[in-house]
Amino acid sequence: MQKTGIAHLPLHGGKAPAWLFQRMVKLAREILYILCLEWGRKGVLHHISDPFWFQALGCVLGFDWHSSGVTTTVCGAIKEALKDIGKELGIFAVGGKGKTAINTPAELDRIGNSLSLEISPLIYASRLTAKVDNVALQDGYQLYHHSLFFTIEGNWCVVQQGMNPMLKYARRYHWLGERVKSFVCEPHNAICTMRREDFVLNLVAKQSEATRKNSVILCQENPEKFYKQWEKISVLKLPPRHYLLTKDINPQR
Repeated sequence: MQKTGIAHLPLHGGKAPAWLFQRMVKLAREILYILCLEWGRKGVLHHISDPFWFQALGCVLGFDWHSSGVTTTVCGAIKEALKDIGKELGIFAVGGKGKTAINTPAELDRIGNSLSLEISPLIYASRLTAKVDNVALQDGYQLYHHSLFFTIEGNWCVVQQGMNPMLKYARRYHWLGERVKSFVCEPHNAICTMRREDFVLNLVAKQSEATRKNSVILCQENPEKFYKQWEKISVLKLPPRHYLLTKDINPQR
């Protein structure tokens, strides 16, 4: 899987004013028309999967705050716009924030049934991209937003975002389906960030290939084997007091 970029944004509360969001939806509708006319359906996905272009789109639509809200609001505006023109353009949007993100597979099923589309590859892509950014890449940011955009041909891109409440920062991840190589090996194509984390468990790095293989092997082992190995480990535990008593000593050792 080729990830196209990552954006880091300050985590802000609140939501876009209703009057602004309504205007964002109207403008997003016209921009999508022009994009599809100039670049085609795949071109629309290419632009959405670019973290810099996506950020600029937020400003053009009127949401010019450099905060985490640009992700959820812009994705929401695009989704609402495509409800009106999706069938005409052949482009659709599912997912969103919180519980809406969890319902992404159900939304895909509904659209697939109404248009007689093979939807299982999209459900697989939705689940795997979320799993990678939430579990395989443990960078301290928990996903709370997941949006998937796709065409009638089955091309897709994903925009999702995680938050780190302690740092008060959000991190946005962009995926472009046509660059699929592997979900678990070097998915990042670009990282756009003002913050670099010091401690990250990155199981999708090329250097982690041996770890990934060994993890699969260990998962196939009988748990009893691990318990026995753990019991063999010697533990030395000394009391906090300065002096030692007879009960602190194991003469059999």
